[in-house]
Amino acid sequence: MSESSSRPQDLTPSRDLIDGEGAIAPSNEGKALPVEKLARLLPRASSGQAFAGKGFAGPGFSRPAPADSRGAINAAPDASSDASWNANDSGAAADVASPPGSKFKKAGLAALAVLALGYAGSALAHYVSVGRFVYTTDNAYVRTDLAIVSPKISGYVEQVPVVDNQHVRAGQLLARIDSGDYQLAVDMARRKVETQEAAILRIKAQADAQSAVVAQAEAQIDSARAEVARAEAELVRVRSLAASSFASKQRYDQSIADRDKANAALAGAQAQLAGARANLVVLQSSVREAEHVRAELAIAAARAERDLSFTDIKAPFDGTLGNRVVEPGQYVQPGARLMAIAPDDRYYVEANFKETQLDRLAPGQKSLIHIDAYGGKEVEGVVESIAPASGSEFSLLPPENATGNFTKITQRFPVRIRLASADGNHLRAGMSVIVDVDTGSGGKSGGKSE
Repeated sequence: MSESSSRPQDLTPSRDLIDGEGAIAPSNEGKALPVEKLARLLPRASSGQAFAGKGFAGPGFSRPAPADSRGAINAAPDASSDASWNANDSGAAADVASPPGSKFKKAGLAALAVLALGYAGSALAHYVSVGRFVYTTDNAYVRTDLAIVSPKISGYVEQVPVVDNQHVRAGQLLARIDSGDYQLAVDMARRKVETQEAAILRIKAQADAQSAVVAQAEAQIDSARAEVARAEAELVRVRSLAASSFASKQRYDQSIADRDKANAALAGAQAQLAGARANLVVLQSSVREAEHVRAELAIAAARAERDLSFTDIKAPFDGTLGNRVVEPGQYVQPGARLMAIAPDDRYYVEANFKETQLDRLAPGQKSLIHIDAYGGKEVEGVVESIAPASGSEFSLLPPENATGNFTKITQRFPVRIRLASADGNHLRAGMSVIVDVDTGSGGKSGGKSE
């Protein structure tokens, strides 16, 4: 093979190729091109070199010849220059085969592998030390002690100054029932009490008068006894005179009659005293009876006042209102549902664990609650109690497994969890949560997950 066919054709222009105007003239082979005129051809030379570096060698694509000691470029390259250019071509090909970013990719993959192994080890250590003691369920919800606000009396609703979702304070007015009839009842009860008090005063006055009658009867008895004593003495004296014939028989008979009369008067006085005392006891009993009636009337008055106070329906505690169904002008009956109120600080979690998870659950164990509504925000809690029966036992129609075909279903038992910090501004009854109970924190070790 000839040299021209094995080597890329040299397209380096010579000195005679460039005229004064910068145009290319016919070449004289073997002549050198000065360096100062080569700059005008650098775009073409660099273009050809770029293509040659990528393996495109052929007519029109050649490398520039090496410069001599005088700063000129030899028109005819020698063999050593070809060898150096071939070595450069091999390096360029190697650079194309191995991009510079490949080393960084390998290093990144190695780092990711190390991180994955570290995470796996950490997860395994966490499971061995903590995870295997944790029971988890997502069948859990936030609960609260909702209070249903109802009236205790009947009547027409006069005013409802609150709306749904409004926060109220204890004692704040929620609704008002027309109080006209109840005010009249209070006034009538008070008047009855006043009338009875007047009757008591009258009966007490009569009892006092009867006490004077009793005292008068007692004085008459004393007088009758003195008269009896005088008649007895007179009879003894007349009898002795009559025995010596110094007194007539008529005088003797008169003395006997006076004695009998005095005894009769004493008996009459004693009977009057007994009657007076009996009347006094009756009057005293009447006073006590009237006082009892007054007490009953006072109770009736207090009840009337209490009913009057029930016309103002107030909040039993601090909380947030909901489900308001009452409107002004509506007639309500005792016990009718008007609205509901959720307390601010009585929130808890009811987690329905499977019966196969109850083996190590116990009150006092620590738990961690994840609230779905806030992106899994964590709240600490403590197991407070476990229901005495499954949820199905408290349903309206409990299952009867003694009849028909039987299919065994894993039952769930409500577990009440007390929240360490119940923030009423964020928690709402009915929110879905995920509960993790650490059975190793207050009970037997071990754990299962749904």
